[in-house]
Amino acid sequence: MTLPNWITFSRLLGVPFLLYGLYDPTPQARWVCLAIFLVAALTDWLDGYLARKLNQISDLGKFLDPLVDKFLVLAPLLVLVELGKIPAWGVFLILARELAIAGWRVNQTQITGANIWGKLKTVSQIVAIALLIAPLSSAWQLPSLIAFWVSVALTLISGVIYLWPQKVTTVE
Repeated sequence: MTLPNWITFSRLLGVPFLLYGLYDPTPQARWVCLAIFLVAALTDWLDGYLARKLNQISDLGKFLDPLVDKFLVLAPLLVLVELGKIPAWGVFLILARELAIAGWRVNQTQITGANIWGKLKTVSQIVAIALLIAPLSSAWQLPSLIAFWVSVALTLISGVIYLWPQKVTTVE
């Protein structure tokens, strides 16, 4: 397994600590959760950068990276639903898109990496989750929810764009 793949896998290690900490409503716990989340999210950029720089792009990495991203994004979102911070149906839309893309990829002979829309989706999700986790004043509640809904919209748009060219080529 390559260094970038190990970094991708290490991202999973922060998820249990993040989930545990989100149930502690103290500002200190929330700041720790935010730090864990942002460090884990930063490894998403780092593993991709190293894979390209070290010429270690692999099918395992193309498969593992988006899978680990799903855990990192969906786990805190589900806790935020349980805590009443965001509506479940918004998270359901994200989950539905992710399952649809994952199911479609299973039947592909070649795994493709993320396009610009997939990257925008990931960044928007990271920003939204970071804002929702951070112990900010109530003035940040509306901007945090707007960031969440922007991430939901970009998630759906990126899914349609990811699948659309495939539908066109299979119809012809």
